[in-house]
Amino acid sequence: GGFGRAPKFPHASAIDLLLERYQQTKEKRLLDMVEATLKKMARGGVCDQLAGGFHRYSVDERWLVPHFEKMSYDNSELLRNYLHASQVTQNSFLREKAESIIGWVNEVLSDQENGGFYASQDADYSLDDDGDYFTWTMDEVRAVLTPEESRVIELYYDVEPHGEMHHNPAKNVLWVARGFNEIGQILERDPEAIRTIVRQAEKKMLEARLKRPTPFVDKTRYVAWNAMFVSAFLEASHSRITPRIAEQCRAFALKTMDRMLGEAWTEERGFAHRIGGPALEGSLDDQVFSVLALLDVYLASLDSRYFTAAQKTMELTIARYGDAENGGFFDRPNDAAPMGGLEVRRKPFQDSPTPGGNSVAAIALVRLHAFTGERRYRDCAQKTLEAFAGVARQYGLFAATYGLAATLFMRHPIQVVITGNSHDPVAEALEAAAYRVYRIGKSVLRFRPGTELTALAGALKETLPHLPADQPIAVVCSGQTCLPPTSDPARLTAILEEGAVGVAAL
Repeated sequence: GGFGRAPKFPHASAIDLLLERYQQTKEKRLLDMVEATLKKMARGGVCDQLAGGFHRYSVDERWLVPHFEKMSYDNSELLRNYLHASQVTQNSFLREKAESIIGWVNEVLSDQENGGFYASQDADYSLDDDGDYFTWTMDEVRAVLTPEESRVIELYYDVEPHGEMHHNPAKNVLWVARGFNEIGQILERDPEAIRTIVRQAEKKMLEARLKRPTPFVDKTRYVAWNAMFVSAFLEASHSRITPRIAEQCRAFALKTMDRMLGEAWTEERGFAHRIGGPALEGSLDDQVFSVLALLDVYLASLDSRYFTAAQKTMELTIARYGDAENGGFFDRPNDAAPMGGLEVRRKPFQDSPTPGGNSVAAIALVRLHAFTGERRYRDCAQKTLEAFAGVARQYGLFAATYGLAATLFMRHPIQVVITGNSHDPVAEALEAAAYRVYRIGKSVLRFRPGTELTALAGALKETLPHLPADQPIAVVCSGQTCLPPTSDPARLTAILEEGAVGVAAL
């Protein structure tokens, strides 16, 4: 799985591009590539098997031995990958892995009381160790487990007297070497009994690990990375994960965005670079990732103040970061303070390590155009995409976000409006169906009696006033095209899977 040779990094935008392309073509090999990559990563040492979350990258081709640092931006985008892949495949293993990322973030990488996501957790707790917090000797395993549990874990995680760590050969990285069925055959036990033993043993091992010296958590709250997690948590909130976890994700995402607006945003300059601490001028990433997060929060709450903030932030980004003559956006504003030898403004494009700022800006502009119908947003998106069209091919894998932006621009974002009273079972089924299908840039709006949807444009703006708000129906639109309303969840799923609206809008 994955792309290239060692060292192997996650390429979240490439995974999403493969999924979107699969949705368009139904070429099975594309989905096979996604599933193989995500499953191999999830079972490898690059995934923290005990606490959840993913390490920075793998030093080998098989995802076994990681660099143990855990970054916010990796985990937010991998969370989205696992959510999207579980939508497409209905694979419970991928959904459970998404939940494990959320669990670790809630426990370690977030300020649950005040809102906000932290930057990272270090790989080591001192200069003298190399992942010792995360790795295990056979004696360490046997010290915390019963003989029966230890035997199962040694088979499951390939724990041996000689492990994978060069600095201490006795240390083992935990990676899934055998499944429950295989271990059941070896030990002549029922596979479900093996599953139960593994889960019990993992809890004991995590409790023991928490007593070790713990790697430092960098509690800096970078605005762009917070925005990325706000969007990821909101996607989780309407996915098919455990309802309690879904509601927690929604509440925390809104809390975080309120803190971002309260502490790191002004109408004059947009978003700063971080929440708290001495003021730092925001970068292009801080603005455009936050625009996307604000649009996602608006969809989750239908509170117009979030949409207003998104539009104002985009206007500031165009005015202060945009290149009106040649297209695209610079990383620093045109009135930024001097930075010594770092005063040259550049146009970030490459996905490394986060999605490229200009591609994200294009996605934000296309989505804003879908909501407002203001042609200048689409024109600006087109000019941004054209500015990099000549060089995008040279970046290959590292231009995957550009591929997503170009796809969204070409096909137009899909908007789904669900009407009906609160708790109406048909409306709830339609809403679940709308969220179940992965399509890039898709918006789902829940329209109840009394709801005011001010941010609508095009065909949807003309259609919605004629719909009975108290009757459960779904309307799917894209650009200037709407399909006939439906009250059948299966029909709605088929429409979104086929992407009929996007094709019709061209």
